[in-house]
Amino acid sequence: MTLTRTLNDGRTIPAIGFGTYPLTGEEGVAAVTSAIEVGYRLVDTAVNYGNEREVGEAIRRSGVPREELFVTSKLPGRHHAYDDAVRSTKESLSRLGLDHLDLHLIHWPNPSVGLFGEAWRALVDLREQGLVASIGVSNFTEAHLEQIIADTGVTPAVNQIELHPYFPQPQMRAVHERLGIQTESWSPLGKRQAPFTEPPVAAAAERLGLSPGQVILRWQVQLGSIPIPKSATPQRQRQNLDVFSFELTEEEMAAITALGRPDGRLFGGDPETHEEQ
Repeated sequence: MTLTRTLNDGRTIPAIGFGTYPLTGEEGVAAVTSAIEVGYRLVDTAVNYGNEREVGEAIRRSGVPREELFVTSKLPGRHHAYDDAVRSTKESLSRLGLDHLDLHLIHWPNPSVGLFGEAWRALVDLREQGLVASIGVSNFTEAHLEQIIADTGVTPAVNQIELHPYFPQPQMRAVHERLGIQTESWSPLGKRQAPFTEPPVAAAAERLGLSPGQVILRWQVQLGSIPIPKSATPQRQRQNLDVFSFELTEEEMAAITALGRPDGRLFGGDPETHEEQ
């Protein structure tokens, strides 16, 4: 079993998760089923991934009891108005075939639309109704977080942000630490730009006799974030999950973090300007 972290609402969340984008169709069901079977207990999907049905089917096929799984989905930008957010969440549950989500996130703030505050109030109420156990956000800046906390008195349990060695997000990690918000990392390996051959990563992998991917995921864990890697291959899924039996030195951690770049984002995903439908 994976280790866990404690959220600010008192619930626990696995310390590593399985990302499901862009796993769809029968191949997607097989990949997510495999991930659960090899030991992942945190499964991360979203309305805009278009695979909530596949994730739900994989959960049923796995045979793992529902209470052992931590299922996350995300509210899309087009559903930020209060009533739309409530309806969207219920539709997500229907597609997944579940009676509640363990964590529901606002996928992007879409600040030019200016309705993320309504979406947050809807999630607060959905939590009260028991349809969502924990609530959080994704891609929110410090200003966005401060706004919804001031508006409702409720602090998100999680903020899922882009975080990998080329974009280590020290400022947002510090904000989360101050506010008591758990950091989750999307694209934790850096996708197409994964820094597997960068000297600090390669050297640590050689020292430990492990893969560069394992080194980067261990770097994530030691930073205190929850990485959500995606792989459709059972062998790679097992490898990505095996990051709790070794440690990086302080020097290795610092050298990997130092790979950060001002322009390290994978695409133009600046939360101040990016708009998600």
